[in-house]
Amino acid sequence: MTPALRVRGLRKKFRTTLALDGVSLDIGPGEFFGLLGPNGAGKTTLISVIAGLVRADEGEAQVMGQDVRQNYRDARRALGVVPQELVFDPFFTVRETLRLQSGYFGIRNNDAWIGEIMERLDLAQHAAKNMRALSGGMKRRVLVAQALVHKPPVIVLDEPTAGVDVGLRQALWEFIKDLNRQGHTILLTTHYLEEAESLCNRIAMMKAGRIVALDSTQNLLAGSSEHRACLQLEGGTPSQDISLSPSPEGGWEFSFHDYSELEQLLARLRQADIKVKELQLLEADLETVFKDIMNRS
Repeated sequence: MTPALRVRGLRKKFRTTLALDGVSLDIGPGEFFGLLGPNGAGKTTLISVIAGLVRADEGEAQVMGQDVRQNYRDARRALGVVPQELVFDPFFTVRETLRLQSGYFGIRNNDAWIGEIMERLDLAQHAAKNMRALSGGMKRRVLVAQALVHKPPVIVLDEPTAGVDVGLRQALWEFIKDLNRQGHTILLTTHYLEEAESLCNRIAMMKAGRIVALDSTQNLLAGSSEHRACLQLEGGTPSQDISLSPSPEGGWEFSFHDYSELEQLLARLRQADIKVKELQLLEADLETVFKDIMNRS
């Protein structure tokens, strides 16, 4: 089966910065795939190469089997990209902007689909407004709508919920999950790791232009070397030399790699006449796994 996205040996250098250092990756049709990494890891450069906006020094990239350099038009038609930056034309209304975007792909009489997109993204009441009059969150909704007007089989979301309200986040993810269930391939980059954990089937993590981890979300979570425990205590406050930190949910948190460390903690609490009322072992979340992998890498 032809991958929805395929990159092989991508290298890209900007003066003294090696943005991509031999990146290879396959994303299958219908996947919901996460691409994570700290700022400067190379995520946006990789997306720019896939979208044909940046030319790699070495390697190749394909969208639905179409090479992004040799068959740019076919590759670009199969791709919808929501950029990280707020880029818009200030001279048109929301509806006009989406109609123009349809025209770029040679699509006429697309008002029914444009209307559905605006309805799903809560843009319908703003359809006649000029783009300059919209808030930052509304402009980002228009960017999402622009990426979807030609019903691309592959959708790339580069930080789509950065700086937007909870309402948009929920509406956007419901819409994107519906598209994914219909067979669209989704590539998501985000700094909201809880989003990636709940949405993505597989995840790649990048650092310094390289992929340093690639596996199913379930396997990444299961393979974490760090454990956490949440404790409810009585009889006093732990001293600073006891490695506990306040838990956001109340009580205290303890991070450890080996269960012998937990035994030592309990012994020290007994010596300090502090009783453990409740102890709960917490499963690793994606943020914990991400920090662990970045530190090891």
